[in-house]
Amino acid sequence: MNGRYVAHANAQIHIEDRGYQFSDGVYEVAAICRGRIIDEDGHLVRLKRSLRELRIAIPMAEAPFKLVCRETLRRNRVHNGIIYIQISRGVARRDHPFPDDVESALVMTARAVSWPDDANENKGAQVATVADIRWLRRDVKSISLLPNILAKQEARDKGAYEAWLVDGEGFVTEGSSTNAWIVDERGRIVTRKLDHNILGGITRATVIKLARANGLEIVERPFTVAEALAAPEAFLTSTTSFVTGIIGIDGNQIGDGTPGPVTRLLRGFYLDYCRESGSNLS
Repeated sequence: MNGRYVAHANAQIHIEDRGYQFSDGVYEVAAICRGRIIDEDGHLVRLKRSLRELRIAIPMAEAPFKLVCRETLRRNRVHNGIIYIQISRGVARRDHPFPDDVESALVMTARAVSWPDDANENKGAQVATVADIRWLRRDVKSISLLPNILAKQEARDKGAYEAWLVDGEGFVTEGSSTNAWIVDERGRIVTRKLDHNILGGITRATVIKLARANGLEIVERPFTVAEALAAPEAFLTSTTSFVTGIIGIDGNQIGDGTPGPVTRLLRGFYLDYCRESGSNLS
């Protein structure tokens, strides 16, 4: 935290940290598998892009930043899990304009999370559709997540694992913390193209590469809720959800009510990739 390793229970931020008062900051979450940071370079590229879009200074150069990531993992003895990185604009007297001569604030935490051993153990998840009321720069991984939280809670209140956010034209943008996908009747994998309407998921990018490398067709375009309901398969992706099959949308069964063959195939590709790749911490 801001240049010091401190016990989690003792970590504190200033009351005028702009992340706390304005949500003026960005974050990243990366998966750790077998002591490796999965897609580390992709996460760093996205982090730097988010910082650049909000005109926040990166707190240190890339090489020492990576060393701090590794030391945080080492001190927490994380072999399988996640690392969370948050950077705010810093501490300054409360005022809306950017403060002058302020240093950005860095917080980094790591914790253990169990990884699945079998790609087929996923039983699938339910999603609920929710109106997308977020700001128009969803491509920036900002800590301003209140609409996402409200959407996720609405989904949980309905007994669903995730919310799929729907724009005013009836198209699915993405999940509250995931990217959204369907498989059409021709076996093509469909997901929304990258623009300001969705976050460029790092897992999303890796899944696209793995699918194409294995001869599967990817179509990047919007799809409607009606299309998703009629699709033989649907799934979501994220750092912590991997590739998770969707078996129901708003209480309507998708396919035969189990993760479909394309979803299971992609989940297996992705889990194998995580076990075999990444950035070695040794």
